[in-house]
Amino acid sequence: MPADKIAITLDRELVKEIDRGVRSGLYRNRSRAIEEAVREKLDRHRRRRLAVEVKKLNRKEERALAEEGMTGEEMTWPGY
Repeated sequence: MPADKIAITLDRELVKEIDRGVRSGLYRNRSRAIEEAVREKLDRHRRRRLAVEVKKLNRKEERALAEEGMTGEEMTWPGY
């Protein structure tokens, strides 16, 4: 995957913690450690947003929409 080089400023203690992870073999290098942390944070944010949107759905309304057009020949709709 193509990558862009950026410059960031981090708290000194955070950098020390990242360096410990690199030395212990947890991460290949600082860039990988930071990239992994950012990716995990963005993934959690996406999942949280999806969970919030799902909570807004009306179960009865969604079920009615899903059953529209069912002829009755199908098996009954599975329970939630």
